[in-house]
Amino acid sequence: MIPNYEKITEFWCEVVSTIEALLQETDESRAHGLLNHYEKQLKRIDGNLTFHFERNESNNRIEMIIGCDGYAQSIAAVLSLVDAAPLMDGVQVIAFNNRHDPLPECIRVGDDDYSMDQFWFSHRLEGGEFHLSIYLDELDSMDGNPAVEAVMIYLDALLGEFDLMTRVATLCWYDKPVDPLDYGLRPLSEVRDLFDGLRDRIRLIGVTLH
Repeated sequence: MIPNYEKITEFWCEVVSTIEALLQETDESRAHGLLNHYEKQLKRIDGNLTFHFERNESNNRIEMIIGCDGYAQSIAAVLSLVDAAPLMDGVQVIAFNNRHDPLPECIRVGDDDYSMDQFWFSHRLEGGEFHLSIYLDELDSMDGNPAVEAVMIYLDALLGEFDLMTRVATLCWYDKPVDPLDYGLRPLSEVRDLFDGLRDRIRLIGVTLH
């Protein structure tokens, strides 16, 4: 998809005129309404675009992180949007979720908490393509499954959103066996070191979810 630069300009003009008020807003309802407005503006540019704010403790700045929810076809829209971002005091605009160090110890999705040691993986490297399989408890379906959402957050933190989209050929999901070690599976926490050891042999591609 070719980015719509007129809509991108409109979005950043809106952000520049409201970001200071948003960061100082103490009324949660009003802040949520403004965030929803940003989201609607982003969806006009590309329906897959997402954003969230994080505080960078090292420089006390707010990071506005633009992503595309794992849809590789929207990478160009993310990069165009970030490239067009104006300078804003106290705010840094970043493309894609970067790796996290330290890794989160627990992730809450809805009313459920998930630790990384609940999830296991296997992989294969064929023809320069990295195929990743994830194993979790009681996999009834992917749609609306909070455990799947938790794994995706962990994978962003472990590998980074851009590598997840462009260097993982397939991401498959399976029920976790009673004893994962018997099936040659590895804890999800080990996927970063394994991936980095293979990275030079992995071709840049898109993501296909199964």
